[in-house]
Amino acid sequence: MIIDGHNHPDWHSHDLQASLDNMDQYGIDKAWLLTCEFTPSEYPPEGLPYGSPRYGIDKAIPFANCLSYMERAGDRFVLGYAPDPRLPESIDQLEAAIEIHHVKVYGEFKYRVMCDDLDCLRMFRFCGEKKLPVVVHLDYEFDTGVKYPRRNWWYGGGIEPFERAIRACPETNFLGHAPGFWSHISGDDLFDKDPYPAAFPVLPGGKIISMLRQYPNLYCDISADSGRTALSRDLAFTKDFLLEFQDRIVYARDFFDNAHQELLNSLGLPNDALAKIYSGNALKLAPL
Repeated sequence: MIIDGHNHPDWHSHDLQASLDNMDQYGIDKAWLLTCEFTPSEYPPEGLPYGSPRYGIDKAIPFANCLSYMERAGDRFVLGYAPDPRLPESIDQLEAAIEIHHVKVYGEFKYRVMCDDLDCLRMFRFCGEKKLPVVVHLDYEFDTGVKYPRRNWWYGGGIEPFERAIRACPETNFLGHAPGFWSHISGDDLFDKDPYPAAFPVLPGGKIISMLRQYPNLYCDISADSGRTALSRDLAFTKDFLLEFQDRIVYARDFFDNAHQELLNSLGLPNDALAKIYSGNALKLAPL
C-alpha cells in the first residue's frame, strides 16, 4: 500500500479526475488532502499554482475544496484541515470538522506566526488530545525584491520555535516539512541563505537528526522539492538516515510527479523499511 502524506485539491493544474488518474499512474492508494488557509496578505509573492477556480473564497486552499473531493471520492483520501490558530473560533471549527467530517490530520500549518506562539500551542495540544498529527511548513525569511504584498515571507519562524513547540506538546505528533525544516538535515549554515542547497554536501551535526533522536513525537514529511533535495544531496547518508528513522519517515509529494518514489526505490532499502515509509507510518499517525 502507498499513501501520499501531503497533497492538496486543485493543485498544480490537477482537478479531482486528474488527481485520481495521477494516483493510479503511480500506484498511490490514498492521499492526505490538506488545506492551506492563510489569507492573501500571507501569500508568497510568486503566487500559488492553482489549477481550477477558487470558488470566490479568499483563502489559498480552503476546507471547502477538500470536502468537495471527499464527497466525490472519499475512499481515496484522508481528510486534513488546519484552521488558523490565531482566530478565536479555530479550535471550535476543527472540533466540529472532526465530529462531522472525520478530519484525521491538522494540516497544513503554514502561517506567518511562530510555532510556539501561545495560540499555536493551544491548537497543537488540542490536536494531541484528538490524536491528529500536525503537518508544519517552515520557511525562513528571504527578501523577494518586491514591496507588496510582502517584502519577504516566512512561515513558522524556523527550526527553533518548531523545536520549542515539539517540546511543549509531547502528546502531539508533528511532521516537519518545507525548506525551513529540510535544510537542517545538514550541519552547515545554509538554512537561512539557500532554501534548496542541492549542490552542497550533507555535513555532520544536522539539527533534524538530533531532534529525531530526542523527540519521539517528531516525524518527517519528505514532500516537495525541499524533501527531495535534502534526500538527494548524499545518497549514502540518506540510506543510513532512512534506516535509522524508518519509523518516523512519511512518503509524501505535495506535487504530482514520481521523483520521491524513484529516489526511495533506488536506495536498496529493505522491504520492511520501505513499507513503513510508504504507508505504515502514515497509518500509525492517521488510522483509516
